[in-house]
Amino acid sequence: MPNIVLFSGSSNHDLSQKVAERLGLDLGKVVTKKFSNQETCVEIGESVRGEDVYIVQSGCGEVNDNLMELLIMINACKIASALRVTPVIPCFPYARQDKKDKSRAPISAKLVANMLSVAGADHIITMDLHASQIQGFFDIAVDNLYAEPAVLQWIKGNIPEWKNCIIVSPDAGGAKRYILTFKSSFFFFFFCTWLFRHFQK
Repeated sequence: MPNIVLFSGSSNHDLSQKVAERLGLDLGKVVTKKFSNQETCVEIGESVRGEDVYIVQSGCGEVNDNLMELLIMINACKIASALRVTPVIPCFPYARQDKKDKSRAPISAKLVANMLSVAGADHIITMDLHASQIQGFFDIAVDNLYAEPAVLQWIKGNIPEWKNCIIVSPDAGGAKRYILTFKSSFFFFFFCTWLFRHFQK
């Protein structure tokens, strides 16, 4: 049975360390750097032959650099004969560009899905996709996890007057997710979708 090897990208090393501690693992050795022309270089510092590799890398912050680093890490592990490579992407890059809403507009989320597959990913773990249809952009397994249970648990444990709290959604898509939460948690929610329209002006 293959061992699990957990690597961290540079987007959120603290999160990767907490995941490793929770699993009772040490983070795998990897060096990421940039050449003088700003190209990303990744060096995997240990053998991954026949191993089950997980790479934690979010799409937040410097999105393009983080995405390119993730693609290179996936490919580096794959050509080093890893049994399976699973990117863990808490914030999926370009997730908001999931449909053709204007003439000649790209569907960038589909492009990112293709890039991850071509790089060698065998399985994707992500959270709270902007639209569940993005899972259909992949020909490989995708697990879209939801943060609502953890958020609700934190609210109940840290906000004394949680029964009277108000959760604000920035757009209609977020409102749909919170409607589902409302049905299962007896919260009183106020969905301020007008905020999205306001900031669009």
